Amino acid sequence: MLALRSFLFLLFNTLTVIPFAFLSILILPFPLHVRYYLIIKWTALVVWGARFFCGIRWELEGAENLPDGPCVLLSKHQSAWETMWIPSHMPREVCFVYKRELHWVPFFGWGIASLRMIHIDRNQGRGAFESVVSQGSQRLAEGRWIIMFPEGTRVPVGEHRPYKQGGTRLATRLEVPVVPIAHNAGHCWPRNSFIKHPGLITVSIGPPIPSIGKSSETLMNEVEAWIEAEVRRLDPTIVQHDAAQVPA
Repeated sequence: MLALRSFLFLLFNTLTVIPFAFLSILILPFPLHVRYYLIIKWTALVVWGARFFCGIRWELEGAENLPDGPCVLLSKHQSAWETMWIPSHMPREVCFVYKRELHWVPFFGWGIASLRMIHIDRNQGRGAFESVVSQGSQRLAEGRWIIMFPEGTRVPVGEHRPYKQGGTRLATRLEVPVVPIAHNAGHCWPRNSFIKHPGLITVSIGPPIPSIGKSSETLMNEVEAWIEAEVRRLDPTIVQHDAAQVPA
């Protein structure tokens, strides 16, 4: 039954992403906020489809912590679910920081390219980060938020990888606070798994962490400490797993 529901969900995503990709091309002459509103509807469809087909529900804690001003969102990365939920459910437009090569991915990449987010051209070498800073400054001035995943890749539930400093380095350069985001999406939508599991995903948004006067390393340590502690609060199975690893 889970396999059938997951297949129907995959089919739903495939059939809906294609028209939205062509829509992203047709509406290029429209203002950016109109393009964003229309294209991001697809990510909202995916979140809805996950609930309808697979029984994946969600709840939000800490919405009051979202600032009324510029910030960099740094999120736990366990699945593809949060990459869909964040842009479709934040109160402001968000910009992903991504590799420029994604522009050439059929359908999905076309939509990203049309939304004028923040791309990294690794051929620029050391200049790549300065380009990100420049683009980030412009996007924040437009009233948008920047979203990054400091783990760099999706990490299975219960595993830990050191956080990278790209997000906090950007925040310290732009002198804006970091907002940490924790969740337990990996249980319902496991990394690289075709099968999706019904359940409740809790997204927890932490208080903004100031960046001014801090090194990117210090700031990242604060972010990592809050997110990992919050993930363990949301997911007692991780605490049990950790306890099981302690020698008697």
